[in-house]
Amino acid sequence: MPLDFDRLIAVLTEQNEQLREVVRVTDPAKAVPTCPGWTVAALVRHLAAGQRRAAAVVAARLGSRPDDTDVDGGDRAQEPSPAELDTELAESSAVLVAALREAGPDAPVQTRFGPGTAASYARRRAHEIAVHRADATLAVGLPYDLEPEVAADALDEWLELASAPQMLEISPERRALLGPGRTVHLHATDTPAGLDAEWVVDLTGDVPSWRRAHEKSAVAVRGPLVDLLLLVYGRLRVERTGAEVFGDRALLDRWLAATPFG
Repeated sequence: MPLDFDRLIAVLTEQNEQLREVVRVTDPAKAVPTCPGWTVAALVRHLAAGQRRAAAVVAARLGSRPDDTDVDGGDRAQEPSPAELDTELAESSAVLVAALREAGPDAPVQTRFGPGTAASYARRRAHEIAVHRADATLAVGLPYDLEPEVAADALDEWLELASAPQMLEISPERRALLGPGRTVHLHATDTPAGLDAEWVVDLTGDVPSWRRAHEKSAVAVRGPLVDLLLLVYGRLRVERTGAEVFGDRALLDRWLAATPFG
């Protein structure tokens, strides 16, 4: 089950606060290797703009979604200071949290794939900033960690989005992944047993699917949960994680390459 609405808002708030701690002591022009072409300033503006846009979507309920352009937060002709970036994150987070709390979890809103709920936006934005916090944190050489329940839910959500049938319409080349015997097993090795942090990505049908399960698969990846999360998000290569790969490594590489987030 996904994290509940209040927990998601708490995660969203906590991740913003932790990212602000990094931003306040980092050169805004610092490159972010896991987001090629971005600086810390660009990453923050992307997040701040996304949070304000999500707040507008939630406030509009089932009205039309705002335009997805200007995702980097606007003009970058003048590099902002760390204090200005800190303020952008604080204010955009506050606007989004207020909109979510006013709406409540079941408020109907528009999503990328059609009608959804405010809870789905809370979940998306919570995990968006958790992964982008990893981008900034890794860029400055600091350790990154995430609560196991949050990391597991983030992986669930990523697999839900990556397996949506609409993604085959957006990226028809993903159909080349589908075929007999093509399954990928992700097995977290450092979580409590009750979390059941194992996933099977099933590419044998007409559309991708996934499930929480321990099953023999064409390729298995075993490693720390946060490393698995950053691997499937394209933030770390297998060799930079603490993971081991068993079986069809070529299938794993094709799947990872063909299913970037977004």
